[in-house]
Formats: sequence, structure tokens, C-alpha cells
Amino acid sequence: MNIHLGIGPIASLIAGILILVVPRLLNYIVALYLIIIGMLGLVGVSGHL
Repeated sequence: MNIHLGIGPIASLIAGILILVVPRLLNYIVALYLIIIGMLGLVGVSGHL
């Protein structure tokens, strides 16, 4: 049995748990996500996290 997990689902799961535990983190998590996606887009990395 081969299990292949991408970084996107793992990051989403961790972010969701953190938001449930500490709702104030929502702003920071969203901001970091947008910054990372924007930087990856600027340097030409194709695909999603």
C-alpha cells in the first residue's frame, strides 16, 4: 500500500486545527498563505501547494 501525501492537504489540516484551537491565528495563517503563494507565483513555480 503506497500513500502519497502532498504538502497542500497536510498544511490545510494543520491550519484548520490551529484555527479551531486559537481562532486569532486565522489572520496570520491566511496572510502567510497568500504571501507564500504570491512569492511562488513571482518566481515562476508552477502548481499548487
